[in-house]
Amino acid sequence: MSNQTLVTEFVLQGFSEVPQLQILLFVFFLCLYAVALCGNSLLVVAVTLSSRLHTPMYFFLVNLSVLDLVCACTVVPKLLGILVSGKKSISYGGCMAQMYFLSWAVAGEVLLFTAMAYDRYVAICQPLRYGSMMSPKVCAVLAGAVWGISMLGAGVNACLVLRLNFCGPNMIDHFFCEIPPLLLLSCSSTYVNNIMTIIADIFFAMLNFLLTMVSYGFIVSTILKIRTAEGKQRAFSTCSSHLIAVTLYYSTIIYTYLSPGSSYSAGPGKVVAVLYSTVSPTLNPLIYSLKNKDIKAALRKCPCRATQSSA
Repeated sequence: MSNQTLVTEFVLQGFSEVPQLQILLFVFFLCLYAVALCGNSLLVVAVTLSSRLHTPMYFFLVNLSVLDLVCACTVVPKLLGILVSGKKSISYGGCMAQMYFLSWAVAGEVLLFTAMAYDRYVAICQPLRYGSMMSPKVCAVLAGAVWGISMLGAGVNACLVLRLNFCGPNMIDHFFCEIPPLLLLSCSSTYVNNIMTIIADIFFAMLNFLLTMVSYGFIVSTILKIRTAEGKQRAFSTCSSHLIAVTLYYSTIIYTYLSPGSSYSAGPGKVVAVLYSTVSPTLNPLIYSLKNKDIKAALRKCPCRATQSSA
């Protein structure tokens, strides 16, 4: 932190001050958090313990669950603490850490969605070459690239925020530390930050969304060529869950980060942030497991294996 920085802590304004609404919000976010933790953890355990699920699709799904856990654990515990105690302050270091880990998780998820779309493209459009094109080595390289690039991107944005001076006010009109509302509080120039935020959004969100849509364009074209209705339904079922999750996530991320700075609006920004920071990590394991017979079967076997191991 620069020697000229006067602010040592920030105040998260959060949501409404009405006590009754505070209680409802606490119950709402606590339920979302519990489902997100349980759902994603169970998904990781089910895939890990079931050798039948040791395939590229489920390997990427485990990575997605881990990122969802990082995202939820970065935002929700502090929010629940604010709703319970009413203490809205967060230290400068805590704010920067929250911003970094959230940016890391968000960037990682959009990159992972692209890798998952590529996996589905190879599985449906190049089935005879699937074993070689999606070998364990290729999957490891793709996962490493997802984690490495997202970590680097989040680090660059975090370093650019760290160089800013915050002289007051320190009231963040949000329920967690995020780049757009933080830039509004800086008493130094945020021109470079605005440019880099837009560049990052174009690369992480818009470019990856385009690549994902191109992959699904080829996938749909291939599926339509399948002659049997059963074959078409089976192929669509492997892609529909991913497409739902992608659409929900990208729409919120692009809205939040494409126009940072003075054009940021706190009201809609909070609503959108709830969707991608808490709702999406909660829904992802449900979206991918509710219609998936393999995951359901693996989850049913988990208690049996746990009983056998304890015995």
